Amino acid sequence: MIVYVHKNIKTFSAIMPMTGDIPCCYTYYNAIIPLFILKGGNDMAEAKKSHVETITLEQVPDSEKKSWPSIAFIWAGNVICVPALMVGAMVSAGLNFKDSILAMFIGYGIVVVLMMLIAAQSAQTGRPTVMAVSRALGDRGSQYTLSLIIAISMIGWYGYQTIVCASSFCSLMQSSFGIAFPEWLACVLWGTLMLVTAFYGIGLTKILNVVSVPLLFVFLIYGVSIALGDGGAAVLSAYQPEGGGGMMVGITISVGGFISGAATCGDYNRYSKDGKSAALSCLFGVIPAGVGALACGAILSICSGDSDITVMFANVGLPAAGMLVLILATWTTNVGNAYSAGIAVVDIFKMRDDRRAIVTAICGIIGILFSLGGIVYYFVDFLSILSYLITPICAVLIADYWVMGRGKAEGWEPFPGVNWLGIIAWICGALTTYFDKFFIPELVGIAVTIVVYWILCTVVKNPKYNPFVKET
Repeated sequence: MIVYVHKNIKTFSAIMPMTGDIPCCYTYYNAIIPLFILKGGNDMAEAKKSHVETITLEQVPDSEKKSWPSIAFIWAGNVICVPALMVGAMVSAGLNFKDSILAMFIGYGIVVVLMMLIAAQSAQTGRPTVMAVSRALGDRGSQYTLSLIIAISMIGWYGYQTIVCASSFCSLMQSSFGIAFPEWLACVLWGTLMLVTAFYGIGLTKILNVVSVPLLFVFLIYGVSIALGDGGAAVLSAYQPEGGGGMMVGITISVGGFISGAATCGDYNRYSKDGKSAALSCLFGVIPAGVGALACGAILSICSGDSDITVMFANVGLPAAGMLVLILATWTTNVGNAYSAGIAVVDIFKMRDDRRAIVTAICGIIGILFSLGGIVYYFVDFLSILSYLITPICAVLIADYWVMGRGKAEGWEPFPGVNWLGIIAWICGALTTYFDKFFIPELVGIAVTIVVYWILCTVVKNPKYNPFVKET
């Protein structure tokens, strides 16, 4: 049986701050939120009625597969976010606008190539990333490396995005309406609303992004057009950065801005119909929206003279539009944080698939608690360090499935215990990524990881350690 809590959410009108000034009326609805899924005869049938996603670690059946445009919308919603706008501003701080755009395309191009390979594997095997890597690192190894890293990282970023959204919302309420809205209440309010979407899973997430992504594009383009008017275009064309970052730094910043998305792309792309469909969803979902968001951040930063997204929009006379972009951009991205965290925790504790929703809710609540009082600000550096560990895991997965496994889904199966060859390759890649100062660290780390894994799998002939050597 399923126990429900009925929440009546009322209609309200809000002016939202993220970059500017656009009134938006939200019609709230009666949402029946299943909070606890208890064991019983009609669990699956009732869960289906409630539209809660119940497929977590098991293979996604063909009947549940989605079209590539619908998944592309999810990725577009993930890359149009507050950090992306800020990353665009950071890239332009060291390059002129033309070179900034080139660095953004190259950086996101690297990420998308990784994504397409990982997404294609998940589409072919029907498994999320934490399961797709269970041969490369071993089923136990993936539990206590990738799953643990993703769980901690995604919960932390959920809290961080929540407080960024809440603090900007409170600032706009104070500056535009003279209302001192409590920050803790804003964290609870927006954190909970975002969590509801992640709770229901891919179905509601798809709807959210189909509605939000076009709106975000419209408001960002509108904000950019205002910024370029009244002399802004001349400022942009004449812009020369004061600091010397260089092209490599710009590419590195662009890659780092979304590399975690590459690692977790299998969580959504396991619903792709095949490898080609998965690749198309990543290519057309990430490149136009992602580079577009970075470019908007760069333009707004250069023309407004500030890298804070809410200040950017306020400086060009669009505080309410800024709030709307802030809320929608945070919402579409934070859903993915809570969703991937829930899948990772289910894998760590090897829970039943139908526990994903309640586990996702718990992860989101922990993230909201971290956001209260700004606690999450104290470990943002720690969350950033985790990104150095995520990139080489992507490389191990690619080396295992596409290099050693020849991309054959029929030959893929989890490796029992720990695959120490994969763990060693991952550690070598992580150290390279962290210490490399001469080229794009993520790219060098990926290359080192793939080469080390290939060498180890070629040299080691013991089937206890090498998943590609069969016992005779």
